[in-house]
Amino acid sequence: VFLTAFFASKVEHESKHCNGKGFQRLGSSAFDRVYTANQNCGHTYPTFLAVLWCAGLLCSPAPAAFAGLMYLFVRQKYFVGYLGERTQSTPGYLFGKRIILFLFLMSVAGILNYYLIFFFGSDFEMYIKTITNAISPLLLIP
Repeated sequence: VFLTAFFASKVEHESKHCNGKGFQRLGSSAFDRVYTANQNCGHTYPTFLAVLWCAGLLCSPAPAAFAGLMYLFVRQKYFVGYLGERTQSTPGYLFGKRIILFLFLMSVAGILNYYLIFFFGSDFEMYIKTITNAISPLLLIP
């Protein structure tokens, strides 16, 4: 919520510095960059929330929370990088994709564990939690 409010305030700030009214303007490239970065972050937020919720609920809450905080930091880096040249936003974008993939894989592991318990009676929850706890610090590597 705070990140979205920050992005929206940046869009408003840049739109006030452009000539004309509304979003249909020839405008400056600074406004276009801020507006596009805000739209990109807004479009990925529902996906992030879904995989964060599933990973925390189905697999392990601590690594999911850590990955979620890292994702918010990376999105901030992406947004600020987008304000400069577009190539500056690429590391934040790629890092964010890696975190989303980690959360998605945690969700899949949790679902597979549920079905293994249901069909075969085998519970691999401790192994999955150990692996995710060991892998989550690797998210810090750029």
